[in-house]
Formats: sequence, structure tokens, C-alpha cells
Amino acid sequence: MAAALVQGQGTRVGFYSRTCPLAESIVQKTVQSHFQSNPAIAPGLLRMHFHDCFVRGCDASILINGTSTEKTTVANSLINGYDVIDDAKTQLEAACPGVVSCADILALAARDSVVLTKGLMWKVPTGRRDGRVSLASDVNNLPSPRDSIEAQKQKFADKGLTDQDLVTLVGGHTIGTSACQFFRYRLYNFSTTTVNGADPSMDATFVTQLQALCPADGDGSRRIALDTGSSNTFDASFFTNLKNGRGVLESDQKLWTDASTKTFVQRFLGVRGLLGLNFNVEFGRSMVKMSNIGVNTGTEGEIRRVCTAIN
Repeated sequence: MAAALVQGQGTRVGFYSRTCPLAESIVQKTVQSHFQSNPAIAPGLLRMHFHDCFVRGCDASILINGTSTEKTTVANSLINGYDVIDDAKTQLEAACPGVVSCADILALAARDSVVLTKGLMWKVPTGRRDGRVSLASDVNNLPSPRDSIEAQKQKFADKGLTDQDLVTLVGGHTIGTSACQFFRYRLYNFSTTTVNGADPSMDATFVTQLQALCPADGDGSRRIALDTGSSNTFDASFFTNLKNGRGVLESDQKLWTDASTKTFVQRFLGVRGLLGLNFNVEFGRSMVKMSNIGVNTGTEGEIRRVCTAIN
């Protein structure tokens, strides 16, 4: 059953080649235009697609407005880029009314965001249809910064994704930021075994740097780069930071401290004696798998005319 979740019956590359031939180009140009004025939309759109797929499948339920929808949660309300999706949808409705789904716009925009930050292009299967249900309570299923490796593995396995997919997709943190409130607990009174009370898996110099940026009583919403020194470029340096104890989120750092996931990190880093993996190539493959989780196709779901509201 888990394997069936990622098969994506009905999606294929070039789904709109006859019904809306400019669809992918319109999305790409819209993302590029917004990116030029606000680069933070790139990691935002990537996270948005991930958060969408992990809750009810890749059905654009994250985009629906309402009093207790997915969008209203802490995990989703801080994401950049909702306006990009709305802009692309407006243009697509003008060009091809009622044809291109919001779920497909999200999948394409996530890919385009990686390319804009110097990652590799991959072909995105399309043909998803939009869901009609969005509940804030479902967002509890998302991976959390405090998750153990076992919890992370289980959440990915439940979606038909492997341990390698887990490490690869978390590598998407090579771009973007997190708020102090999601990791500050690691910096103060976390452990009695370290001089500064911080998480012992963290590099001591890095702890000092983060404490200066995220004081114990400081602004919890302040944004900090997840990939120190390379937060605007899609590359494997994120894994180098994990090796050096410079992972910002506890769940990220655990990819290095746990033996079962460490091997994949080492393979991305080209450690001698292990079969190497090209992070950018593998990321595209894992994204295709993820983007086919629980999709609506054929007559399922709908094609929303406005992404923020069901028809």
C-alpha cells in the first residue's frame, strides 16, 4: 500500500502539452519574476509543496483560506510565496480557463525555485487535481524539528518514501531559513554535559554564534539560515554543515548522529569507500516520488478557478 501511494496514477510529463501548452512556461516566468524582487520565495515554494504533499497528498489543500485550514497553522502561515501561486493561477486562468490545477502549479513552482537557486532541472509529471478539504489538525502529521530519526523515518515510510528519500528531501534545507523559536531550545539548558548548556551534538563556536542571533529572551520570529554560508544556493554544503555539527534544526543534525542516515549524508559528501551520490540528481528523483503522494487524477477532486477557495 505504501508503495502505491507514490505511483501517481494519471500524472505524466507534458500533461498540458495540448490543453495549455504554455502552462509550464507561465509558471516558470511568474516564479522568476517574483524571485528577482524577493529571493525568499524560492525556499518558501519548496517548503509549501512539501507541506502540501505530506498532508492529504499533493492536492493544493495548503492553499485554501479559512478559519481552521492548513494555511492557518504555525508551520504554514510563515511560508513565503502564496502570492506567487495566486499570480500564476490568475495568468493561467486567462490563458486556459479551468485547465491547470493549483496542485500542479505548486509542483512546478517548487522545481523552478530549485533551478533559480542553481539546482538542477528535472521533469515534473503533471495531471494532479485539487482537493476540497483543508484542516489545520491534519498538519500535525508533518515532520517536526524535534522528531527523532525513527519518527522521521516512519513519517516518510508512511508516504512510501525511503530513508534515502528522507535524507535527500531534508537536504532541501540547503536554501532558506528557520525562526529562532523552532531551535532556540537547543542553545540553552538543553544539556548538563556541555559548558554552555547547549545540545552537545552542536559545534561550540556555532552555538556561540547562534546565541548571539537568538538570545534566550529575544525575538522568536527572527530568521536564521539553515545552511550557514550558503543559504541562497542549492548545493550539498548543507551536509557538510551537518558533519561539522552546524545543523540548525535538531531533526537535521540527527541525520548525521544516527548511523542509519549518516551513510547517506556521507555518500552525498563523497566519503571514500562509499558509493557516491549526486545530491542535485537525487533531489529531483525524490521530488518526483514525493510529488506523486496521494494525488487526485482523472475525475477525482476538481480544478480550482481560484487557488484559495474550493469551487
